[in-house]
Amino acid sequence: MTTKVIHEANLAEVNELSASSASFVIKPLYHGYGHTLGNSLRRVLLSSIKGAAITSFSIEGTTHEFTAIEGVREDVIDIMLNLKNIRFKCHTDAPVELTLEIKGSDQTEKDGDARVVAGDIKLTGDVEIANPNQVICHIDDPNYTLKMHFIVESGRGYLPIEAASEERIHSDMIALDAVFTPVLRVRFDVDKTRVGQDTNLDQLTLTIETDGTITPREAFEEAAAILLNQYKAFAGSTVVESAPAPGSKEEAEDAGLMLPIEELGLSARTANALVNNEIRTIRDLVVLSDTDLKELKGFGQKALDEVKQKLTELNI
Repeated sequence: MTTKVIHEANLAEVNELSASSASFVIKPLYHGYGHTLGNSLRRVLLSSIKGAAITSFSIEGTTHEFTAIEGVREDVIDIMLNLKNIRFKCHTDAPVELTLEIKGSDQTEKDGDARVVAGDIKLTGDVEIANPNQVICHIDDPNYTLKMHFIVESGRGYLPIEAASEERIHSDMIALDAVFTPVLRVRFDVDKTRVGQDTNLDQLTLTIETDGTITPREAFEEAAAILLNQYKAFAGSTVVESAPAPGSKEEAEDAGLMLPIEELGLSARTANALVNNEIRTIRDLVVLSDTDLKELKGFGQKALDEVKQKLTELNI
């Protein structure tokens, strides 16, 4: 009866579709592991990757979100929706305060349609904006000066407006629910693959699209690290040995070490001494030190020198 082997997962291929989108091909996987790994990675990618977002803001002359602003086409609710679409990359875990101040006449001369965009925000060295063309609002009155203040914070997942309101740094600012995750979309496909005579194996293709503040490769590796850390807590001291991925360098090396000792081309006397001491494969031999070999019955210095020469010739 053949025992099924759980091979180590192998990242066989990475296809960069764009600067913010890539697909990852993982194969071969034990039967059923395509969906097991695909679901786990997808959920972590969409919920747990670190990102940054605006959590509160203020507009000079307004006190709450249900306000119309003279000189601005949008009301505060519309501006809030636009602010949630600005994608930030934050280089610090501490909250960052940013400002925006712009006059309508200046903006009209610049764009022709009085648009205020994310690129107009005055940044610090701790923050970058991935989509500077994201519209915040439009100024209708050329004499109106828009003054805004923002708090950008780092986090994971989703921060509801109730929590954002309770944790505000400045109580006079308007709280904003925040979507921190920099991963926009994740999909996965599971196909059948084969290795030799084993046709009942899975191939997982995971496609990740980010907002540009993180690369798909960085998001993929962070999600895998999160899962690894979570499962370590349950494994305790238990270790399950897995075979190298089929076709990998490690598997080729492992297969070479499993060759019988006779394949080394040793003299009959030396080969018999090893076999008589239950040293039957090259793997059995290479795990022994010089001292261990010398202690073998019928194995002397001359045999040791012959073995070392053969192993050197084979780059083992």
